Amino acid sequence: MAHHQNGQNNTPNGFNQSNVVVVMVPLPAQGHLNQLLHFSRLVSAQDIPVHFVGSPTHNRQAKLRVHGWDRASVSKNVQFHDFQIPPFPSPPPNPNATNKFPSHLQPSFEATTHLRQPVADLLRQLSPKARRVIVIHDSMMASVIQDVASIPNGESYTFHTVSAFALFLYLCEAIGRPAMLEELHVEIPDGTPSLEGCFTNEFLDFIAAQYKCQKLNNAGNIYNTSRTVEGPYMDFLNRIGDHQKHWALGPFNPSTILKSGNSNGGRRHRCLDWLDKQAPNSVIYVSFGTTTAMKDEQIAELAIGLEQSNQKFIWVLRDADRGDLFSNEEERRAELPQGYEERVKGRGLVVRDWAPQLEILAHKSTGVFVSHCGWNSCMESITMGVPIAAWPMHSDQPRNTVLITRLLRVGVVMRDWAHRDEILTSLSVKNGVEKFIGSKEGNEIRKRAADLGAAVRRSMVAGGASHMEFSSFIDHITRY
Repeated sequence: MAHHQNGQNNTPNGFNQSNVVVVMVPLPAQGHLNQLLHFSRLVSAQDIPVHFVGSPTHNRQAKLRVHGWDRASVSKNVQFHDFQIPPFPSPPPNPNATNKFPSHLQPSFEATTHLRQPVADLLRQLSPKARRVIVIHDSMMASVIQDVASIPNGESYTFHTVSAFALFLYLCEAIGRPAMLEELHVEIPDGTPSLEGCFTNEFLDFIAAQYKCQKLNNAGNIYNTSRTVEGPYMDFLNRIGDHQKHWALGPFNPSTILKSGNSNGGRRHRCLDWLDKQAPNSVIYVSFGTTTAMKDEQIAELAIGLEQSNQKFIWVLRDADRGDLFSNEEERRAELPQGYEERVKGRGLVVRDWAPQLEILAHKSTGVFVSHCGWNSCMESITMGVPIAAWPMHSDQPRNTVLITRLLRVGVVMRDWAHRDEILTSLSVKNGVEKFIGSKEGNEIRKRAADLGAAVRRSMVAGGASHMEFSSFIDHITRY
């Protein structure tokens, strides 16, 4: 993306007096940490110092799992601040809970609100040495950055980790269906699900508390999306009464590097070597993100369905993350049917460690992504041009499924959200997978996904819409 020079007025303390500095404040869940870390890379490439704030365990997690760019350059270009928070329980996820929201992470979210004081101290320390201190915080971390209001040269921006479509729906529900929908050619498909079953009451209370703080300090809103993908929804957000700018600054992931085959040059994961040997678009990639805990019974049905489909597959089979990845607790190891891995050998690969999702999606052999439709995964799949078989679990995922399957039409529904309490049978899994491989409908969806991915990647190079929007944001925060 664009390159800006950020004044060279050096002072003895090592900062540029004319400098703007950026402080990133993520929520400590993988899909949130990952997006702001990728965004940190983009901002730091503009000669703007970036400070990334978190507890020691969550910063360690973010750095350990970065993929798509060289890990050594992460710490070189981004300064991590390890701030202590009170110890918090880190229970295992409950695969048998009726509500699939990862309520076991709630203690880590609550503990992170204790970052308020160290973040305030950091802002006061940076303020005299900088022309402007820009705080970019997860929408769920608004209470942590509320002291930015007392920093004379401080300015804060809310980063929404969800799609513009998800936020658009939320606002439509809050204000009633606005008349401008028709004018902006924006539709809400029939049967778009409500938020029932998407969150726990504890997390809804947490959101409400953060929202109160957010209203106080907000200079603008940032999304990891692209106008190529969500133009009408971005237009809607920019037209709706709060006079704040809404910026589509994604995709944050280093897709143009990966798609051209220049990966991070580190040691390759074995699944990529396996993918090299497969035919183009022939492999089904199955992964449900970092916050999904499946029942044993459902894992068994999924296993049998993949086996009976006779398709090549990579299945990332891991339990949901705990609040503290590095607690020495034993992780649940999902049991597969007896002799399963032996039977699918050569055709199917079960991966139980951390998988390089971006590189898998960028690989020419990957033909479809069976996904929970978390926004991170959606954007990665869209950018790489891979169609999605949607199996939403909680949060914004049921609504992202509507965007993917009915509006963008780059995927199909594999598991209907309305039937979320039932086990999806092996036959449904087999049929869902076969829809993509070799069928007319599958080929049409694949072509649309490939075309959308190419358009998104084009928008990221000089002169493209995403590139221009990112440049205008950098111009805005570094303005004199």
